[in-house]
Formats: sequence, C-alpha cells, structure tokens
Amino acid sequence: LSVPFLFVLLSANPARSDEIDKRLAPFFAPPAELAKDMGKYRSPLKFNDGSDVKTAADWAKRREEIRKTWHDLMGPWPEIIEKPKVEYLAKEKRDNYTQHHIRIQTAPKREVDDAYILIPEGKGPFPAVVVVYYDAKTALGLMEKEKGAFRDYAHQIAKRGFVALSLGGDPNTYYPDKETCKIQPLSVHAYEAANCCNALANMPNVDPKRIGIIGHSYGGKWAMFASCLYDRFACGVWSDGGVVFDEKRGNVNYWEPWYLGFEQGKDRKRGIPNEKNPRTGPYVKMIETGRDLHELHALMAPRPFLVSGGAEDQPERWVPLNHSIAVNKLLGVENRVAMTNRKTHSPDAESNEQAYLFLEEMLKKKPMK
Repeated sequence: LSVPFLFVLLSANPARSDEIDKRLAPFFAPPAELAKDMGKYRSPLKFNDGSDVKTAADWAKRREEIRKTWHDLMGPWPEIIEKPKVEYLAKEKRDNYTQHHIRIQTAPKREVDDAYILIPEGKGPFPAVVVVYYDAKTALGLMEKEKGAFRDYAHQIAKRGFVALSLGGDPNTYYPDKETCKIQPLSVHAYEAANCCNALANMPNVDPKRIGIIGHSYGGKWAMFASCLYDRFACGVWSDGGVVFDEKRGNVNYWEPWYLGFEQGKDRKRGIPNEKNPRTGPYVKMIETGRDLHELHALMAPRPFLVSGGAEDQPERWVPLNHSIAVNKLLGVENRVAMTNRKTHSPDAESNEQAYLFLEEMLKKKPMK
C-alpha cells in the first residue's frame, strides 16, 4: 500500500460494525429497493484503462489515479502548509468553551481574518472539527436572523467537547486572483480547509488523529471536497450540497465559475447550462468524459462520511453512494457510508442531532485496532 493510504488505514477513526450507536445504525444502509442499484455511474473499482480493481493493493493504486485525475482537471494544489500561521486576535468566554477570533494562513500569501477557534473547558487532547460556510460567524450562532436557524455547527460542537475551527469563505474569490487563477475555486477551498486541519493538528490540546469536517450547502460542497482530497480528515459530514452532478437542480450548481466552471476569458450567465448558456471550465470535460463526484466519495474509504441530505440529496442518492460501499467492502470494512434525509434544504434540529451523534461516534470513540 502507498504511504498515504496506509496512513489512512492505521490512523483514521472509522465506524465499528458492532458498536454503532443504535440511533445512527439505520442510516448506514440504503433502502432495500436501492441496495444493489449502481446506476449508470462508472465504477471507481475500474482503472482508467478499464481493468478491474481486485485487491486492496490495487485500490491503493486506483485511488491515486482518481486523485491525480481530479487534480489534473481542477489544477494542482500548492504544497500543503504543515504549520500554518495562527494569530489570536481576541477571545471571549461562552457557555462551556472559550471563543478565539483568529487570523489564519490558509494558502501561500493568503491569511484569513474570518475565522474562529472554539476551545472547550478541560485539558484535552480533544477531537476537533473544521466548520466551513459562507462566513465564520454563522457557525458561532451569531447570524441566525440573517442566515437562518440550525447553522450554528461550531457553537453546538464546542459545547459537546470538540475544538471547532469555524472558517468563512467567499464563493466569488479566486486564488491567487481572478487574472492568474489556475485552480478551480472549490478545489482551492478544499486546500484551505486542509491547511486548517493541519493548524488544528499542531495544537497541543487537539488529537491530530481525530479531526473531522462539516459544512452545509456551499459549505457541504466544500466539506466534501476537502475530506475526500485530504486524508488527514478522519471523517466528514456533508449537508445537502449535492453529492453528484445534477443539471436538473439549480442548487447543485457545480458548473458555476466559483465552483468548477471557471475559465479564463469566459463569463457565462448564472443558471443551469443549456445551448445558449453552455458549460465552461473543467466541468465541461468532467461531463464529457463521464466523471462524477462518486469518484471523490470513494477516496474517503475506509474513512466514514455522513450525507446529511435535504432537498438536493434525497434517498435516491444512495445509488452513487453504493459505489463507496463497494470500495469499503473490497477493503473488508462496513458502516463507513451513511445518509440521513429531510425534506428541506435547510438543516433542522433532528438532522443536526444526527450529524453531531455521527461526529461523536467517529471522533470520540477509540479507533479500531
């Protein structure tokens, strides 16, 4: 096995097949009518040349092939920052944790002020979660009137004994700027989250083997790409960002230039692609060559993830998720892929409780031997 993949096998904190919390257990299996439905998605267990992946060693090679394919399409990342700069600007006591406003280095020559670290009382080391959204204050529970209820992930997670790093992002930003951008913005966000993961891992009161990521909507896309592309995330929770391409749904809008459709010199109108408003950027090639996001999901194996599905990710999304189940089966593990469902795009009390239980299950319990 490759070193990164072996690291995942040994240091991730995957679900235990015999110890899953009874409240969560039902969400680790698709409905019976979808259990064997693989849809028209190309199997991640086939190499680009069409040959089959038959062993864990084969999968390690295929996994790197998938990763390279997607980085080649989206633009390669800069070197990961092993020790990002973190400057503490202000702090205040809230509930049973301390909230620190910080400035954090998320990329070379980029430092972000829209960030907070929440540290619970006690000695630690604590499990930790990166929380990503349009802005950092929403996850602190400070923007409910503007952004809606039940988006206070960092606040709720910190109260449960996690260190939480809340990071805001602007979907219209390009790195290093729009004129010289060579990496698709969604991939840049994933890279920034990876560096935030490292920042947490460097903290003495954080367990570096127990760091997850969560995000909703735009943040759900962000959390998915980050956890799939960066092995140090032990688990991920993706709330209704759209787990596969779907041009029938305007909110599953990976084609937009601030996600995967950026192309120098082309400005397309917002909205679902059509003949008068065609696809742009690497998203064009992704569609033409049959690529889809189930390939990225497979990079999580054997690390666990939860799709907190709403309007955009209804139960039929189990069809692409079945491919991740198949990869985990090849690796000899189960209960790594979960999905909950609600009718609305916005999270609610029940869906959030399920997400927090998942994080506690994956990050607070002892890892498998």
